[in-house]
Amino acid sequence: MIPVVKTIDEVRKYVNEWRRAGKTVGLVPTMGYLHEGHRSLIVRAVAENDCVVVSDFVNPTQFGPNEDFESYPRDINADASLCEGAGASIIFNPEPEEMYDNALTTVSVAEITSGLCGKTRPTHFAGVCTVVSKLFNIVKPDRAYFGQKDAQQLCVIRKMVKDLNFDIEIVGCPIVREEDGLAKSSRNTYLSEEERQAALCLSRSLKKGRKMIEDGEHSTEKVIAAIRAEIESEKLAKIDYVEIVALDTLKPVSEINVPVLAAIAVYIGKTRLIDNFIIE
Repeated sequence: MIPVVKTIDEVRKYVNEWRRAGKTVGLVPTMGYLHEGHRSLIVRAVAENDCVVVSDFVNPTQFGPNEDFESYPRDINADASLCEGAGASIIFNPEPEEMYDNALTTVSVAEITSGLCGKTRPTHFAGVCTVVSKLFNIVKPDRAYFGQKDAQQLCVIRKMVKDLNFDIEIVGCPIVREEDGLAKSSRNTYLSEEERQAALCLSRSLKKGRKMIEDGEHSTEKVIAAIRAEIESEKLAKIDYVEIVALDTLKPVSEINVPVLAAIAVYIGKTRLIDNFIIE
């Protein structure tokens, strides 16, 4: 059975042994309740590194006051089984007290965290950057793997790594979807049967927007309007945002003539889901 370690010292012991043996180390940071999207990250990490650490930690500092920290799904036994099947070496599953011992230090990235998800979740990315930089210092990986579904997070982590001179390669991996197009997410488990069907408006709307751009539409306003109209046709959906931004700065653009990220956040009932596509 794959080792599930609970303390920073234990993780470092494993990593130090691997390093002494000249092995490369990959890190896949997760909040657990793993699905096929996470599995694809682990499989890639295993293919590109000798040893792989999967962190499995529901990080309290990236949840706002009225968000779902307490109810966020957790299942370490199922996670361990998936990690073992994907070829990971160990799982790091600490308690919050192990990661935050009266901590007074945070890591935050300015500007690119203020739009998109940062508008309605102002403390979220400081929580993400703090925990990820801690994981980088604990594991000291050669490479770390993040999914494109959290495209803003990926952009923020890349910027943090560049600005703070972390000697780590950040590997972005494609979105993994259900057969009907819904992006895989741990929060999908919150959806009722009716809501699960309604949630397809996210991928449907993005497909429509992508096709418009591929067919030559350059007006951001027109593409956003089409995406919004598709989502608004679903009665259970409530839009948080629909935006098209420059891929490097995450600032809105009026014309699509640079690489862009089209990103959406939508409430289906009480569940907030995100999805996106990138046009290089």
